[in-house]
Amino acid sequence: MLETPLKNIALLIDADNASHAGIDPVLTVLAELGQVNIRRAYGNWAKPALAKWNQITHRYGLQPMQQFDLTKGKNATDMAMTIDAVDLLYRGKVDGFGIMSSDSDFTPLVTRLRQDGLIVYGFGSDKAPEAFKTACTRYIDVDQLIRTHEHEDDTPPAESKQIDGELIELLGDAWKAASRDENGYARLQEVGQIAGNRSSFDVRNHGFKRLSDLMKAASDNFKLERRGDNHLYVKRVR
Repeated sequence: MLETPLKNIALLIDADNASHAGIDPVLTVLAELGQVNIRRAYGNWAKPALAKWNQITHRYGLQPMQQFDLTKGKNATDMAMTIDAVDLLYRGKVDGFGIMSSDSDFTPLVTRLRQDGLIVYGFGSDKAPEAFKTACTRYIDVDQLIRTHEHEDDTPPAESKQIDGELIELLGDAWKAASRDENGYARLQEVGQIAGNRSSFDVRNHGFKRLSDLMKAASDNFKLERRGDNHLYVKRVR
């Protein structure tokens, strides 16, 4: 699941199109990449709809970026975020981005950032356009992330225990593509990395904190084994 550790991460938030309730778990996920030193939330802060965002800016170190509605029906926030992201890209001081939005208008931006080798995590609704999801290195459903984050123990939420056939096939294909020993076991970390090449796959979208938890829930299809090197290995059994 983990990419190469990065040092300087920028989180850009489309406050008009993102839930304030997701900020804590989003920052936790981005900690996988490095330090989130740039935290900017964009929107028209005169709007009552952003009042809840306004209440947490200081707590989470968010820099409110004011963007007035210049023309009715047009979202100037998207343009402001895009300009700032490209500016950060060309300064060369950012190693990765988090884009908190469900707006497909950011698809070209994400594609451009990734062309320069940067990791881009998208955080938004499960109903976000598929083009935006697949453009991101990872796209994570914020609503599911919040539910998982609020679940204090290691047991997945009840509604997340059902593993659909498409996910089983994705993991099975990743297992087939991984290096396997004479008994058919592959290193779980490698299976996760291969599956993760599909940006739509992230265990947190299915209500799990770790890939091993998901595999345990899919025990009818996969068998886990921890070996003396303290690494987990997985084998498909059905």
